[in-house]
Amino acid sequence: MTTLPVTAYHTSAISCLSCHLLCRREKMVARMPGICPRCGARLHTRKKNSISRTWALILTAMMFYLPANILPITHLSQLGVVQSDTIISGVIYFFETGMWPIALIILIASIFIPLLKLIILIYLLISVQRRSTWRPRDRTRLYRITEVVGRWSMVDIYVVTILVALIKLGAVADIDAGPAALFFSAVVIITMLAAMSFDPRLIWDAQESYDE
Repeated sequence: MTTLPVTAYHTSAISCLSCHLLCRREKMVARMPGICPRCGARLHTRKKNSISRTWALILTAMMFYLPANILPITHLSQLGVVQSDTIISGVIYFFETGMWPIALIILIASIFIPLLKLIILIYLLISVQRRSTWRPRDRTRLYRITEVVGRWSMVDIYVVTILVALIKLGAVADIDAGPAALFFSAVVIITMLAAMSFDPRLIWDAQESYDE
């Protein structure tokens, strides 16, 4: 017989999402109800409307993801000739000119990381809504991955900003950010908000119901 893991639900505790302190409900009520005694953050057994808010943010990010990759991210003007590049064409250009480290940074940060975050969050939402009991620890680790990789989502924007500054300083050509930069920044911010709005404790709810 498989031994199910003990969760905060079984010990009458609430996990603080800010500092991850397990707060006993009886002590919390006796001192300051609804407030973490260590960091002062407000405690919730579950985030209100977590699933619906996360779905709304994910769908919005998916709507912005397409123009972020199709529209030009840079406009290069040199000797009266204007060249517009998308993220993909920029990656191809950097590969062809031998600047593959920059190409890899832009490819991973612009294409793979946002797509990976969206896929993971969609999978977690579907598994929670279907009340799946399959490997809750692994699904919780997947959620932690979205938190880690989200910190690197803006790397390519920093690279583009540096390139713009260097080219402007050289006074050889003029380069400006295109509309895709705005859409991509919106995708990064919205996916970060989606990850923050998702309550990972929902992953364990089906497990606790199964245990009962």
